[in-house]
Amino acid sequence: MRFLLRLLATAAALWVAVLLVPGITFTGSWIGMLGVALVFGVVNAVIRPILKLLTCPLVVLTLGLFVFVLNALMLWLASEISQAFGIGFDVDGFIAAFVGALIVGVVSTLLNLLVGKREARETR
Repeated sequence: MRFLLRLLATAAALWVAVLLVPGITFTGSWIGMLGVALVFGVVNAVIRPILKLLTCPLVVLTLGLFVFVLNALMLWLASEISQAFGIGFDVDGFIAAFVGALIVGVVSTLLNLLVGKREARETR
C-alpha cells in the first residue's frame, strides 16, 4: 500500500511539473503518468545512487548544490526512457529538467509527508 501511495504522489508531482514548466510535456492518460512515475522511481532507485557515489567530490565541493544537477539529469533520463517505452513524457532541455526536478522534489516531499502522517495515524 505504501508503494502505491508513493507512486501516486510521484505521479502527482510530475503532473504539477507538466502544468508549471513550459519545457515539460505529457500526452496520455493518467495510467501513462503512473508509468512515468514508475520509470522515474526506478531511475532514482538504481542510477541515482551510482551517480551520487561517482560525483561525491563535486557534491562536497559545491556544498551539496550539485545534487540539484543530478536530480535534473534523473528527470531528463526518465523522460528519455519513457519515450523509448512509448509514453508521451518529454523534457525539452536541461533548464526545463532543472526547474522540473525542483518542482517534483518539493511537491513529492510535501505529498509524502502528508502520506506519512496519515499512515502514522492509521497504525496507532
